[in-house]
Order: sequence, then structure tokens, then C-alpha cells
Amino acid sequence: MRKYYFVLIAVFLLMSVPGGHQVQAEQHKNVTVGSKIDTEGALLGQMIFLMLEKNGIAVQDKTEFGPTPIVRKAIIAGEIDIYPEYTGNGAFFFSGQDPDIWKNGDQGYQKVKELDYENNRLIWLTPAPADNTWALAVRGDVAENNDLKTLVDFARFINDGGEVKLAACEEFVTRQDALPAFQKAYGFSIEESEMIVFSGCNTAQTEKAAARGTSGVNTAMAFGTDGALSALGLTLLEDVKGVQPVYAPTPVVRKDVLDAYPQMEEILAPVFKALSQENLQRLNSQIAIGGRNPREVAKEFLAENNFL
Repeated sequence: MRKYYFVLIAVFLLMSVPGGHQVQAEQHKNVTVGSKIDTEGALLGQMIFLMLEKNGIAVQDKTEFGPTPIVRKAIIAGEIDIYPEYTGNGAFFFSGQDPDIWKNGDQGYQKVKELDYENNRLIWLTPAPADNTWALAVRGDVAENNDLKTLVDFARFINDGGEVKLAACEEFVTRQDALPAFQKAYGFSIEESEMIVFSGCNTAQTEKAAARGTSGVNTAMAFGTDGALSALGLTLLEDVKGVQPVYAPTPVVRKDVLDAYPQMEEILAPVFKALSQENLQRLNSQIAIGGRNPREVAKEFLAENNFL
């Protein structure tokens, strides 16, 4: 009995000393890194994976796991431990909030951080300064011939009988804060027969379809940080009414995993702070247009900036 008692004391003392979180960390031999199934999701997921691995944390790669609803279910269920998310998606995750909160970068970040911890014990780490908001882009010749620069112009074009064929993903088409929000604010409608809908929100697919005119496509779902737009000759339509929330990329991690590896915040913060709009557009272009592997692009960026 005394022997068992002394063992308990020894364990307690070990857990109490500085660095004792390493004992907890042993319970998480592999941190599972997930991401969404799109170009930027893969890029950011690989950055997280490489940085954790470099700092001695055993990691498992489940990047490009699926669309937003699937990835969210996975992290809440513990199938993945950390993944890159966007602050503006707080409007999608948590109803009943003032919609204007999500259009302010700092307020949106603080609100989603608070709500996700209270409801799911998920912790939002340091966000990037970039804004990867939902957008619409049209083929350059269509924009030039019809003087399309903003979504007001686009609505006028559709309502005057202009032909539109949209390439988008199911999430963009069905989410109330995405295409439906644009249609309501600007007063236009795109029918189901005028869409080609992909399962994953990979803008490389939608933008290439618009640039090539695949099956008559001339309009694409896009993101604000897409690097392929100018290279493919597409015109990004300006959201002059500010319909969309701010979508700042941010690592989201389960509380028990961060408790086991509290150094994650310090490891990832400088990386995400370095992800400006311009940097993300450039990196995304290397993958979507240059055909490079997301891990290679991530590793090169991290090495260039002395993170690896």
C-alpha cells in the first residue's frame, strides 16, 4: 500500500514541475491536422502540419478532408485535432448574432472565438491579416463587353437578359450567407439550370471552367485571396454593398490538444501573421496555376521566412 502511495506522489510531482505538460502530451501521440478540400485549405493545412512536425509534435496528415460541414463535424467529434478555418464562418456556425459583427475583422474574430469555446471547446489561435471572402468573377471578355466591374453591374446584366452560366460548389450555392446573400442584396437570380455545381469548394475548378468556357460557363465562384484570377483573365466583381463577412484564415484547435501542446500558439502565430492578402494570392497561384504540390509551396514559404 505504501509503495502505491509513493508512486502516486511521484506522478503528482512530475505533473507539477515545469514542462510537466509533456506527460499530458504523451496521451496525444499524433496530432491530426485537417483542412478543407480546396487549394488554400490544403496550403494552410500543410503549413500547420510542417510547423508542428518541425517543433517535435507527432502529426498525422488529414488535410483536404472535406467541405466545411464535414470538417466541422470531424473536429467536434475528435476525428481531427486542428485545422484552418475562417472567422466569417461564425455567421454560418452560430445563428442569432448581429450580422454586422462578422463584417468587422476584429469583432468577428473575438465573437467566434468566444462562441466556439463556449459551445464546442474549440480554441481559435492567431488569425492572418488576409481576407478570403466569397466573391464572383466573370470571364474578362464578358466583363469588358458588358462593362461589368461590380455586383451592381452584374445584377443589371442578368436582369437585362444577359446569359450567365455559373460554376460553383454546393456550399456556395446553398449557404444563406454566400450566393443567396448576393442575390438578395443585389436583386438578381441565377437558376439551377444556369449552374454547374461541384462538391468541393475548389476555386481552381470553378475559375478554370469560366476561363475555358467549359459547358458555357462564364462566371465563377471565387475567393478574395485567389491568385489565379488575373492569370486566367477573370474579372473579380466588387461587392460594393459589403454583403460578405471578413474571412480571416485562423488555426482552430481542440482545447484538450492545446492543453497537451500549449506551444502550438507560439509556433503558429508568426506564420499566420505573415499571410497577407498578397502572399496568399501568390502562394495559391503557384498551386492552382503552376500545378505545384501544396506541401512543396508551404515548405518553400516557411523556409524563405525562416520558420523552418
